[in-house]
Amino acid sequence: MPRIARLETFSNEFVCFVRATTEAGAVGWGQTSTYNADITATVFHRQIAPWALGADALDIPALVDLIERREHKFPGSYRCRALAGLDTALWDLRGKLAGKPVVELLGGKPRPLRAYASSMKRNITPQAEAARFLRLRDDYGFDAFKWRVAAECGRDVDEWPGRTEEIIPTVARALGDGIAKLVDANSGYSPRRAIEVGRLLEAEGIGHFEEPCPYWRLEQTRAVTAALAVDVTGGEQDWDLATWARMIEMRAVDVVQPDVMYMGGLWRTLEVARMAAEAGIPCTPHSANLSLVTVCTMHLLGAISNAGKYLEFSIEGDDYYPWQRNLFRGDPFAIHDGRASIPAAPGWGVEINPDWLAAATHRSSEARV
Repeated sequence: MPRIARLETFSNEFVCFVRATTEAGAVGWGQTSTYNADITATVFHRQIAPWALGADALDIPALVDLIERREHKFPGSYRCRALAGLDTALWDLRGKLAGKPVVELLGGKPRPLRAYASSMKRNITPQAEAARFLRLRDDYGFDAFKWRVAAECGRDVDEWPGRTEEIIPTVARALGDGIAKLVDANSGYSPRRAIEVGRLLEAEGIGHFEEPCPYWRLEQTRAVTAALAVDVTGGEQDWDLATWARMIEMRAVDVVQPDVMYMGGLWRTLEVARMAAEAGIPCTPHSANLSLVTVCTMHLLGAISNAGKYLEFSIEGDDYYPWQRNLFRGDPFAIHDGRASIPAAPGWGVEINPDWLAAATHRSSEARV
């Protein structure tokens, strides 16, 4: 049994990579959730590592269950964000020991995935958004795009007056036929306003309406889902499996969107995908930046039976996410004909940039001899 001997974090404010090392010297790499990652690193060493050191590195479900029981007084987001670092490092370790990519450990195989070009920007005019989508279509072959409406948690107040009514038809008509069109409201609307906007989406041939109402108000989202023909989607913020079970049982959304890193790693995300599959609901995970979350999501989509239509692929570069720069050696995110390829090398199939690691804050927890 390969036992975990050492757990290390390499972090800055935005990213925290985790290295798990066994007693025999085998290594796996993972990542906690992004944003305030330096705080998450502290949680990792205080509340995750002590329970994992000395444990069987291959029995990920048992270890996740143990940590959830031992840390039952801390059932919140930070615990899950930290737990993701352990879970994803151990999946990488398992893949490397088996000589297989994670997707094959899950019963799938490496293949290209259709990607949708996901815009994060609200401070962009409708005309400029349409123009950059057309450039991306022509340069990379994307045939699916997502843009933003409402203001984030905006309570029916738009980013600027009239923006939603302008950007929906402007972008949709510029893209034309044969392109999948998606929008994201980021909890911006009341049910009344969300249904009103949803009618505009339906009229313009848009097929995906993400997080229309405050995500924590499942009944509000359910009302929108029941009223509209367009697919209402959501769940990216949610980590609690009981909430997921309720969301799926009440069919609050048409498509579930768990985030591997917010969820606490691959194992807990697989549980959400399983519950959704049993209910006949597709799973299109949230992966809104080009860190390890998108790599993990690629492997997940290559294996689950209810994988959604596409991979979320952030189009925001170093100007928007400067912290994404130089995280990996090479380019695991190359797009060809609108598709990203699941890495085929063992584990996650990517290598963390040694120069990035050298500049990060390093902490180590080790098993007692």
